[in-house]
Amino acid sequence: MATAQPRRPRKTRSPLQTLIYWGAVLGIWGIIVIAVVVAVFASDLPDTSTLYGTQRQPSISYLDRSGGLISVRGSQAAPPVDLDSLPKYVPAAFVAIEDRWFYWHFGFNPWGIARSQIYNITHHGGPLRGGSTITQQLARNLFLSTDQNYRRKAQELILAVWLETKFTKKEILALYLNRVYFGAGAYGIEAASQRYFGKPAAQLTIGESALLAGTMKGPSRYSPVSSADRAATRATVVLNEMVRTGAITADQRAEAISKPVRVNPVLVDQRAQYFTDWLDEKVRAMVGEPTEDLVIETTLDLPIQAAAEQAIAKGVEAATSQGVQQGALVALDGEGRIRAYVGGAHYVDSQFDRATMARRQAGSAFKPFVYLTALEQGRTPETPVVDEAIRIGNWEPKNYTGKFLGPMTLESALAQSINTVAARLANEVGTANVAATARRLGLTSKIQLDPSMALGAVEVSPMEMAQAYAPFSNGGFQAHAYGIERIRTSAGRVLYDHAKDKPGRVAVINAPALPQMNQMLRSVITSGTGTRAKVPGYDIAGKTGTTSDYRDAWFVGYTGGFVTAVWVGRDDNTSMAKVTGGGAPAGIWQAFMGQALPRLGVQAIPGGMAAPVEAPAADPINDLLNAPAEVVSPEPAPAKPAAAKPAGEGVPF
Repeated sequence: MATAQPRRPRKTRSPLQTLIYWGAVLGIWGIIVIAVVVAVFASDLPDTSTLYGTQRQPSISYLDRSGGLISVRGSQAAPPVDLDSLPKYVPAAFVAIEDRWFYWHFGFNPWGIARSQIYNITHHGGPLRGGSTITQQLARNLFLSTDQNYRRKAQELILAVWLETKFTKKEILALYLNRVYFGAGAYGIEAASQRYFGKPAAQLTIGESALLAGTMKGPSRYSPVSSADRAATRATVVLNEMVRTGAITADQRAEAISKPVRVNPVLVDQRAQYFTDWLDEKVRAMVGEPTEDLVIETTLDLPIQAAAEQAIAKGVEAATSQGVQQGALVALDGEGRIRAYVGGAHYVDSQFDRATMARRQAGSAFKPFVYLTALEQGRTPETPVVDEAIRIGNWEPKNYTGKFLGPMTLESALAQSINTVAARLANEVGTANVAATARRLGLTSKIQLDPSMALGAVEVSPMEMAQAYAPFSNGGFQAHAYGIERIRTSAGRVLYDHAKDKPGRVAVINAPALPQMNQMLRSVITSGTGTRAKVPGYDIAGKTGTTSDYRDAWFVGYTGGFVTAVWVGRDDNTSMAKVTGGGAPAGIWQAFMGQALPRLGVQAIPGGMAAPVEAPAADPINDLLNAPAEVVSPEPAPAKPAAAKPAGEGVPF
């Protein structure tokens, strides 16, 4: 039997050999993992050949009813700019603020990525930060969406490395400056320079370069047009970074700060961004994705729009201490043409459009539909009613004051917005009939038939409310709110004409209900809850609206052929501090109408029983409203030449 050979002792590795061994093992596995990750995320990368076939987006110019420029969407035509034709400080501004290590990395900055991941881990629930380099931003702009997720970031990194292998740093920077979006419809440095400053990019100053570089953090938020102070602060940061990187001297920085930058006056006057956003989607639905430059002739009246934006901004600010956070306003003429449209207090802070996208409870502003249904069933403004406790099923409506006033007329009950009377009335005439009345007049949202609907437990938009009140103002005819008169190409070819698709006039309120309703709604202004909305010299009617928990407050009012709906509240749908429709909304309405009505012919509310209309008192009108007066008529008024634009405003640093 053979004897077993003794085992040789295993040779131990030195620490250096161990380090090399495990380094090699980890390196191999690292390469495998990276290869797998790249394979997974590269499986659906976009076609990079689109780099050479990128075309500009056609521009869409929006004009007001007199031909004045409201806004331009899409890209401005501008050829790519040669980097060598630009002053050296122009590209240096972008490198300084966006990617200080641009000339030293290979498409991505590991330290920047690490910092961003630490931020993402410590800030849950917010948008992801990516630590993107200029090359990564170019990859995203050329090939990817703006979705903030890890898959997109991984693909962005892969494409950035590909770009670095394909192009020189100079070529990458040139591609970036010629493709990036600068806001105001401008894609590329040349288009941005022409759009913002009215001159070629080769003539940009240091201050102008810093302003444009500053917009990269957010073209809307840091726009020198809509947020001059914020843009100036950001530009100062850019100038500081330019000094830090040696792109400019401290003396050049001081000189740039001392010279305010003049922004193109056409952009300075740009308004109605909520309105333009609302129409933009409609334009594409009507004519498809544009393949050539378009001109949209709208119904908006820019001077009246200016008054509306001012009234909302100041009214919301004044009521901030009462918990008011936002407001919206829509004004229509008797034919449904939108003359003013405001979707929020400040567009630059929030682009959510409360004029059409928000649905909020109407409160007592819904009551006219209850009373109109009652009048159409034979009641009159003098019909006696009693304000007393009432129970409908398990529901017991309460008045705002918590008191009962006893016997009164139907007209007085509406003027004082008595809840018990409205609830009893809706129960008597039928909530289904009330809903049918509201739909007939123009409400399109779902209307629930519970007894509480009589007090406005119905979610509607300001646009709907203005549309539904329009028949009270125009003689009883249905009015479909619209904002586009014509769509044509820049060459003059007409693609859409509202006049050809215009529906015939349909009467939705007849006598005697119409004059009776107008009489009752006038009383809201003269002796009821809406006295704050009085505009001296004009025949005014309307209705306040307040929800029971003070989450929403409304005033919807009108004169002959012109109606305006105002809403205020909070985006989180929490309660305000006892804000009623007769407070902030009526004040905003009065401030707006006080400036808008001098542009309109003085008309009594049609339908009879009109209160005498005195000549308006001579009041100074805001400079924005100095255009000649006009009459709201069934047919479009002749186009007037666009008003002269003031000189561009300076953006001080």
